[in-house]
Amino acid sequence: MSKKIAVILSGCGVYDGAEIHESVITLLRLDQRGAQVQCFAPNIAQLHVINHLTGEEMPESRNVLVESARIARGNIKDIREASVEDFDALIVPGGFGSAKNLSNFAVEGAGCSVQPDVLALTEAFAEAGKPVGLICISPALAAKIYGPGVTCTIGNDADTAAAMNKMGATHAECAVTDIVEDKARKLVSTPAYMLAQSISEAASGINKLVDRVLELTHENDA
Repeated sequence: MSKKIAVILSGCGVYDGAEIHESVITLLRLDQRGAQVQCFAPNIAQLHVINHLTGEEMPESRNVLVESARIARGNIKDIREASVEDFDALIVPGGFGSAKNLSNFAVEGAGCSVQPDVLALTEAFAEAGKPVGLICISPALAAKIYGPGVTCTIGNDADTAAAMNKMGATHAECAVTDIVEDKARKLVSTPAYMLAQSISEAASGINKLVDRVLELTHENDA
């Protein structure tokens, strides 16, 4: 039986949305492993729009769901339509969209909150004991999803790790090629572009994460 995996995107572009390489690597690996995938995104305005050529903010507004549809080739749904019962696992690629659109971590740090629709779905996966993969900066949200004591990684960035620890997470340092697993919570995380110097480096950890998340979905197979 092929497994059904939900993927949450946060826009389109590293500086204001989902990291495109991380998202595509995730979708590619899931497809290579025979998983059925449905992408979701919140139907909300982005925090802001960044010119990815200059790094400057642009005087316009964009919608997270509409922008995420670029990566998903249009095959994406409003996150409010997602139901935990329909899926075996959840994966959230990184990019600043995780810290700007799926949450306000980029602005509030340890005092952040998760966007309500995103929190409702991720908490549902946590409560159901279904595997979750968090990539790049997305593990910064883990303490808000799972509560204190959750173990995860964003690599080795001291300031981000300190904010995560302040929120109640236990940060574990991790190489770009590896993953950190919280076995009790079936949560897998990897640094990806928090550390990666190339797309190949990002892929090395993401592929391990996808493989492990899929392995975890088989633990209860008869």
